[in-house]
Amino acid sequence: MTIERRGKARPAAALRSACGIGALALFAAGCMTAKVDETRQVAAAIQADESIVVLKKPQLEGLGTEEKFLDCVQENLGGVLVHPEDGQKAKGDKSAVPFKIFGEQQFSDALFPWFEPSTAPANAVGMRALLERPGVAERLSQIGVRYVVWLDGSTRKTDSGGSVACAAGPGGAGCFGVGWWEKQSDYVASVWDMQTGTELGSVSTDVTGTSVLIGAVAPIPIITPVQRTACNRLTDQLRSFLVGADLAVGGSAAAASTGGGSR
Repeated sequence: MTIERRGKARPAAALRSACGIGALALFAAGCMTAKVDETRQVAAAIQADESIVVLKKPQLEGLGTEEKFLDCVQENLGGVLVHPEDGQKAKGDKSAVPFKIFGEQQFSDALFPWFEPSTAPANAVGMRALLERPGVAERLSQIGVRYVVWLDGSTRKTDSGGSVACAAGPGGAGCFGVGWWEKQSDYVASVWDMQTGTELGSVSTDVTGTSVLIGAVAPIPIITPVQRTACNRLTDQLRSFLVGADLAVGGSAAAASTGGGSR
């Protein structure tokens, strides 16, 4: 998307035609697709006296998962936050969520240096090797954290186009045109049991949406909440996974999968 600025005012008829363009832009901005998938490998559910910690999967290259998204997942899961950040609080119905959520910074400090980006385990072999280190299992038991939820993924702009031209002259100022951009939020939450060193399964979400900037006298942005939708969809399914809702209705211990889309 580009924004052009010109010194001459456009004719009033051209500005009025922005109404028709705006109607098309509203249709494009309302377009969003969302998909959620779950895979379970081990039949296990978190107990009321156990805690989880939500961490960004270590990335030696690139920025990895945004801190804003991690905070959103922590809050929306609804569990009791242990060592919350300033101004952070849990959302949702806590009475239906028995587990606690340990602060990621406090967890990293308590397990230093084993969960630093350069030393954190990246697979089952690394996790089991970590648990065999002297003092690791004892420290995990001391702080009460049994499950680690690794977050991987990001939100990125995948496409854009159009243009908005703004002009100023003796008769006034105004903008004309339409610019748009498409974003995709693609995240995976993998759940690991720190007592056994096994992966229980994972939950993933993929959300794509289009936002629009309309030039109709003044620029009007119509933003599609792609990342927020991804957070809501992921945490809803992750909460269900952690408490074993699929197991309660006879879900398979080997693998359970759910998926859906919306527009």
